[in-house]
Amino acid sequence: MSDAAVVLGVDLGTSGLKLAALDLSGAVVAESEVGYPIDRPRPGWAQTEVAVWRRALDDALAALENQLAGRPVAALGLAGQMHGAVLVDQDGAALAPALLWPDQRATAEVQRWRDLPAGDRAALANPLVPGMTGPLVAWLATARPELLARAAAVLLPKDALRAALLADAGPAVTDRSDASATLLWDVPGERWSPAAVAAAGLRPEQLPAVRPGSAVVGTAALVIGTARTEVPVVVGGADTPLALLAAGRRDGLQVNLGSGAQVLRPGVQPVPVADPLVHSYATVDEGWYAMAALQNAGLAWSWVGAVLGLSWPAFLAEAAGAAPGAGGVVFVPWLTGERGGVAGPDARGSWSGLSADATRADLARAALEGVGFAVAAAADLLGTPADGDPVALTGGGARDAGVQQLLADVLGRPVRHVRVHSASAAGAAVLAARGLGLDVAARRSSGPVVEPRTAPALTAARERWSGA
Repeated sequence: MSDAAVVLGVDLGTSGLKLAALDLSGAVVAESEVGYPIDRPRPGWAQTEVAVWRRALDDALAALENQLAGRPVAALGLAGQMHGAVLVDQDGAALAPALLWPDQRATAEVQRWRDLPAGDRAALANPLVPGMTGPLVAWLATARPELLARAAAVLLPKDALRAALLADAGPAVTDRSDASATLLWDVPGERWSPAAVAAAGLRPEQLPAVRPGSAVVGTAALVIGTARTEVPVVVGGADTPLALLAAGRRDGLQVNLGSGAQVLRPGVQPVPVADPLVHSYATVDEGWYAMAALQNAGLAWSWVGAVLGLSWPAFLAEAAGAAPGAGGVVFVPWLTGERGGVAGPDARGSWSGLSADATRADLARAALEGVGFAVAAAADLLGTPADGDPVALTGGGARDAGVQQLLADVLGRPVRHVRVHSASAAGAAVLAARGLGLDVAARRSSGPVVEPRTAPALTAARERWSGA
């Protein structure tokens, strides 16, 4: 293999696709990003056509042409937004739009999981969330039974995109990091749960085979500029554990800020839990991590920015212009409901504490703080690791120095931003390299340690937020 070769990683996000090319030393040598909207045809629904993702990937590949300057592509891996459901036919073609993790249409179907026998419910070891694969499929079984009957398989988002890429999609496959986040997986038993599968209305043969994330499952014809090349494609993994892989985090606490937020504690051992507040998910290796997840983080900030008519930089600048405590204004970010740990699926967002003196800066600052308080509440569910190391911050929402300081203040712990270009995409590229037998580690660098400050106004604001 040429020393100039690169491995590609795709991060299939909720509102955009990122593509990163790593050289064999682990450095990101090219990257691109293409956004797309979430389709919301009805209140509470969230879906995207797989064809939208495919076009985004084609556009992202085209944008790499000048950056790669003819360097050969050795392999491709995919990271994907977790949960959701895509029904596909025997050829891997999507039969309907992908239903996404923020989707709330399956709220009533969650009752099927509450009604499972106690042992089967505890073996799932995860909170019950409407946007997870099992409940969404159960909704399809009720609302679109003919569609589910036609489906050869139900796939996770990254698996559906991969199937659309491959010349021969072959048997439906996924990996353990995505399978463990479906509410169809027996966590301690490391297998599909027959009871949960039956609750979803699925036939066992509609479940994908579970294979290692680095396993090569076919080849795809990639077009970069005018060049067309056949590239091996590996199974890939879920975006959150791939970001953990790229960041090199094996213990301690990590906060990943994107559209949602994930507070992660790797190195745990899963056990059956009847009514858990935090998630227990598989890594892309052989381990496990605990996660307290929030659906509303960057998603809420983007909404606030749009309502206030502010770009992301302008939103941050406005927030920086207000004092801690936001003049008494409190923002609760549950715009799409939550997962049940910090708040429930029926929770909704709000601004409160408004007065005639409130300014746009106060509204922006309150939104920034509201998400920060939610992250702190999620971290409380996981407990404080004994290592005392700074909390690792990753994700696009954690790049700003003001956000880093806020998180240090509300967590009451030092934080350090771990810089990994397109972390989930870089992790997917690492898996692609492993598929070729290559040991590539994503390069990363760390920012300065940000120490927490004592801010009585912020403490009082969190107390108001907790009671809102």
